[in-house]
Amino acid sequence: MRMSMLGMILVAPLMAAAMSGTAAAMQEALPNRLTAEEEAAGWRLLFDGTMDGWRGYRRADVPPGWSVVNGVLTFTPGVGDGDLMTTEQYGDFELALEWKIGDGGNSGIFYRATEAERAPYWTGPEFQILHNAGHPDGRTPETSAGSNYALHAPVEDVTRPVGEWNRVRIVLDGGRVEHWMNGVKVVEYELWTDEWRQLVAATKFVDWPGYGMARAGHIGLQDHGDPVWFRNIRIRVARAGSGQ
Repeated sequence: MRMSMLGMILVAPLMAAAMSGTAAAMQEALPNRLTAEEEAAGWRLLFDGTMDGWRGYRRADVPPGWSVVNGVLTFTPGVGDGDLMTTEQYGDFELALEWKIGDGGNSGIFYRATEAERAPYWTGPEFQILHNAGHPDGRTPETSAGSNYALHAPVEDVTRPVGEWNRVRIVLDGGRVEHWMNGVKVVEYELWTDEWRQLVAATKFVDWPGYGMARAGHIGLQDHGDPVWFRNIRIRVARAGSGQ
């Protein structure tokens, strides 16, 4: 059926509006960008689509297993191992990012990690990244996705299926720590308390007296030998919270 001239006149603005809305949505969906509102609120990018601001743990260069593929920070096993970390250090902050993991995969996000020990997980607590259904660690809540690894279990499993992006927020305010995933606060705990020390003493971390004790440190992304992807990594630092 042919559309009348009047019908075309009436429909054209609607089509133009729809196309404009689609273009706006595509613009908003571009990864590794900040909106004007986010910039005004104090957010800044930690990953802008390049490796600027990142290096390997205890090394000046970026381990070859880490690269940028189609705007996504990617770890590829078998290319060259090594954990990734920010060049800067941070104390009190809010970190936001998205991650996805391969089938049966394992990775993590370290915070306030120092380079005083051989590995970042000897000093920095870890937000666990995991394919819960495909990895043995998923059978124990304290080592499942979203946990404060080996110490605090998430209140529920809110991970999305393998291949889908999961949204994370990690908040550090003095000794208070919050883990958020996909809009749900899954973990909350306090560092440096008697309860904290007792928990640490009951785990492998008891062998490293500096574990979780730093007031500032690097943010790290773990090479656990499995494919993992990150994007939209951004941070909002508390006014007195930078450890630079």
